[in-house]
Amino acid sequence: MMSAGPGSALRDAEAGSLQIAGSAVVLGAARLGEGSLVAQGAVIRSFGGGVEVGTGSAVIENCVVVGNPEMPATIGRRTVFGHRCLVIGASVGDLCEVGNASVLMPGARLGDRVFLGEGTLVPPEMELPSGAVAVGRPAHVVRRASEDDFHRLTALRDGDLSLPPPTAVTVEGPQEPTVDQLYAYRGIVPTIAASAALFPTAEITGDVAVGDRTIVGAGVKIIGDSHGPVRIGDDVQILENTVLHLLPDNDLVIDDGVIIGPGSMIHGCRIGARSVVEPGAIVCDTSVIGAGCVVRAGAGVTQRSRFAAGAEIDGHPAAEIGHLAEPPPVPAWALRRDDFPVRA
Repeated sequence: MMSAGPGSALRDAEAGSLQIAGSAVVLGAARLGEGSLVAQGAVIRSFGGGVEVGTGSAVIENCVVVGNPEMPATIGRRTVFGHRCLVIGASVGDLCEVGNASVLMPGARLGDRVFLGEGTLVPPEMELPSGAVAVGRPAHVVRRASEDDFHRLTALRDGDLSLPPPTAVTVEGPQEPTVDQLYAYRGIVPTIAASAALFPTAEITGDVAVGDRTIVGAGVKIIGDSHGPVRIGDDVQILENTVLHLLPDNDLVIDDGVIIGPGSMIHGCRIGARSVVEPGAIVCDTSVIGAGCVVRAGAGVTQRSRFAAGAEIDGHPAAEIGHLAEPPPVPAWALRRDDFPVRA
């Protein structure tokens, strides 16, 4: 068994050429194949052993892979993800080529040799057949892969599309959060509640206050270095590789119980209590999201947008597509309190 966390060098162990970059983070126990790569800034969260990355596959810079027993994430052999991809409880076959910033949601299934264009969103439970070329938000198949596509894939795989036998080694990373990654700006130091939890490589700078029992995931950056404050309530989750920032003369307020999914961008806005922002969404400056809303995966909420309580929000630019009778449930990709120890 290997262990992996921040500050580790590229590792080489019984898994042969398995590589985990020093700034990558593995949380929980993941199964990684020989010759696989977890590159700089990537995060794998595999509590309950919910993530498997196949032999020779690459999870490259700033990607996030999340899986658990309820929502496993499985990646086949010699599949490569572009930068900033999000794989949330999805299944991906062998020899796939996944474009930068693509988002794969729970239950999505990709066959073998699937090509995804950049920024493709594969929604929950969508299945893309082997040999498909798909683009869009949501994804749609534009054609079958051509001989030219396979020639390109062959070139990207060093002239060889053969599949090695399945291999796997368990890689287990730290589960206990810390409060070490705090930075002053102009003499202002972040204020973090004693019961809050910061995971490895999360960093918080300047005029930021974080409430009780709030979780800040691995790779999250919360930056309070402009004129306005960042205020984050109690029982909030801000998950892997999300960025929070704001413009001068603005503020950023996240109310109690909000859950923000991996890879989101939250900038100078207000998000009401018990709202859910799904993975890869963007909420822009001076926007207001009411209480109990859901912002769907990959949605782009433009500047100065206003949404009343209970709105279901989707699209790019985002619009209200429905109304929720009650606050959205806790998503399967969110953290649970028994996933890790939290200080009393």
